[in-house]
Amino acid sequence: MMRPFKVLCIGGSDSGGGAGIQADLKAVSACGCYGTSAITALTAQNTRGVQGILPVPPKFIAAQLDAVLSDIGADAVKTGMLLTAGAVHAVVRKVEQYGLSNLVVDPVMIAKGGCTMMQEAALKAIIKKLLPLTGVLTPNVPEAESLAHMKIRSIAGMKKACTIISDLGVKNVIIKGGHLSGRRTA
Repeated sequence: MMRPFKVLCIGGSDSGGGAGIQADLKAVSACGCYGTSAITALTAQNTRGVQGILPVPPKFIAAQLDAVLSDIGADAVKTGMLLTAGAVHAVVRKVEQYGLSNLVVDPVMIAKGGCTMMQEAALKAIIKKLLPLTGVLTPNVPEAESLAHMKIRSIAGMKKACTIISDLGVKNVIIKGGHLSGRRTA
């Protein structure tokens, strides 16, 4: 019998179940994989928006990662909400310590309702420390605009932003175009 592919999901908890760790674990399970998690922030959230965010201390993020990685391990890692620079540094240290590869980073910056999901210092830490370790980066258009320091108004703009973001050390960039008005195909 083959063992299931193990995916470690690192990110914020969504009490409404529609995003964050809850959505990631549902997707992992639907693909026939075994999902584990490390929570970086707790949110009070539902279909109408985010009512509150409580960051998890970096030492406890590291403890969760050690608990999973020292026993179960991970064939792939997916990060979502990394609210603070401390959270980013805790994740980077464990990725390096355990020699993790197959890292997918979704740089969650703003919730659907407009709530900020990442502090400025966290974005700087992601760019400097996490992106060079990243196999696939999956920003949406507003997140890609922040990372590339440009406005994206077209598919050509998305391609230019991918090139700029790749120059930050990311191996592969997939910009999700749901926020792009107009044409829906690439």
